[in-house]
Amino acid sequence: MNRTKWLSVPGLVWLGIFFFIPLLLVTVLSFMERGTYGQVVYSFTLQNYVRFFDPLYVSILFDTLVVSVLTTLLSLMIGYPLAYYIARMDKKWQHTWLLAVMIPFWINFLVRSYAWVVILRTQGVVNTFLQSLGLITEPLPLLYNFGAVMLGMVYTLLPFMVLPIYVSLEQMDRRKLEAAYDLGATPLKAFWHVTLPLTRPGIVTGSILVFVSSIGMFVVPDVMGGAKSALIGNVIQNQFLSARDWPFGSALSIILMLLCIVLIFLYYRVIRVQEREGGVE
Repeated sequence: MNRTKWLSVPGLVWLGIFFFIPLLLVTVLSFMERGTYGQVVYSFTLQNYVRFFDPLYVSILFDTLVVSVLTTLLSLMIGYPLAYYIARMDKKWQHTWLLAVMIPFWINFLVRSYAWVVILRTQGVVNTFLQSLGLITEPLPLLYNFGAVMLGMVYTLLPFMVLPIYVSLEQMDRRKLEAAYDLGATPLKAFWHVTLPLTRPGIVTGSILVFVSSIGMFVVPDVMGGAKSALIGNVIQNQFLSARDWPFGSALSIILMLLCIVLIFLYYRVIRVQEREGGVE
């Protein structure tokens, strides 16, 4: 048993150096003041947290939550059927499809975002193709709007939804599904009462991964949404890189992290209540 505990030491050291220590520094910095020339003044204050409740920042946070929830829902609507299809196909093709899902991870995230700009811009691939067919006379506004941001977010985070659901589908006890058919259940009822509850862990994991990743996203809104699609992640980025207000940027980061923890806790509570009411173990 003692030897097994030693196996966790490298992971704990890694987390301590690259997670807990930076988090502690950001927390301390959030209670400091900004100097006249952007330097950090080591004087305790709560003004950074009070400043967050300005209607401007509250509105941006609300917009961020809306985008994150929509991204999670769309990723689930697209990712679950895709994961279900991959899990039910022949084994020799599953690895090919899974590889196709993971290929985007091999390309730099920023490069992929700018690739969408090339595709959607006024003189981009889509508008040029539609104009060449005579379907449109003027370029469509496909970029720098809410739709472009949602497209980029779902495209970027979809694999985080597909892979956990696929794992749950692969680990599912198919004997329960066969028993449901033997008892006269239709394919739709068998899916709703057997497959869906058994794959709930994958849905929960995928939803949390997508939601947490989207709520702090700043590259996609910046590249594909422009100035009109600023989310809380863009505000934090600007505080550190442009405004040179590190204390306020740190306070926003801590608030965002605490909000994610609370929302994830509430999400788990709702799922557990539903499982108890539905008799799912």
